[in-house]
Amino acid sequence: MIEKFEMQWLICFQAVYEKLSFKLAADQLQLPSSNVSRHVALLEQQLRVRLLERTTRKIIPTAAGKQLYQSITPLTRALDHALEEVSLFGDSLSGHLKIITPDLPFMADVLADFCIRHPQIQLSCDTQLDPTEGLLDGFDLVLRFGRGPLEDSSWVAREILRWPSCVVAAPELLKRYPLPRSPDELANIPCITSMSVLQGTPWRFKQNQTVRVHSSYKVNSGQMARAAAIKGLGFAILPLHACESEIDNGSLIKINCNREPEDLVLYALYSGRKYLPVKVKAFLEHLQLSIADSKLDSKEGI
Repeated sequence: MIEKFEMQWLICFQAVYEKLSFKLAADQLQLPSSNVSRHVALLEQQLRVRLLERTTRKIIPTAAGKQLYQSITPLTRALDHALEEVSLFGDSLSGHLKIITPDLPFMADVLADFCIRHPQIQLSCDTQLDPTEGLLDGFDLVLRFGRGPLEDSSWVAREILRWPSCVVAAPELLKRYPLPRSPDELANIPCITSMSVLQGTPWRFKQNQTVRVHSSYKVNSGQMARAAAIKGLGFAILPLHACESEIDNGSLIKINCNREPEDLVLYALYSGRKYLPVKVKAFLEHLQLSIADSKLDSKEGI
């Protein structure tokens, strides 16, 4: 029976099923919407069964559609993995690699070097600090920051970099506010937080302690947070290596709250499916080797 079907029909059906949209499926597959619609129609015609109910507002999978999707998905993913594995025997990797990453200084070189090494790779990179859950499904790999336990997700999280952190404040600020002796005392004094990444508040400390701080100065940049802290706009949590020189010259004071903040961690998130795409595996290996070779964890800021 399989000889009566074309692989493209199944691929288009799978994409439409997942996106519940012919247009979004066409965008993902980089095909005209009319082609995707025709492939799904041909599949239904050959099977003599309706797989997707179409209305002017939405697409609803039928029972037969659900059965087919659940049956073919492990097979298509295993086939995709097998083809990528075999591609390693050639001169280079190939395919479209879609990544979300914070705009970190070292990532520009890491990405460019990877594409130079694998010229058949087509790269799409979006720089976001805090991508929403809904955006993740359109990408192969998402790099994002975290402090403390990660939220439950269907994605696998791999730690890439870890930065020990500390609470700091300018000497001028400490003339106006008492020196906090515990994390809880930070709740009633001005603090510098982020707009979205790490959700800004609560601040997370080791031993599972959290503090909801007050902030009228919110930024999504470690450099901006450091500059604001030096100006005395509030207390801040910064990676220790990013403010060591300021602590040494006295423009920032390291605050001992009897509890260290949770480390800032850069995670790589990728789909939890059984077979990790070879292009993603190769990029992760390249990224971690680049970090190890240049010791970015001690030299680069965020």
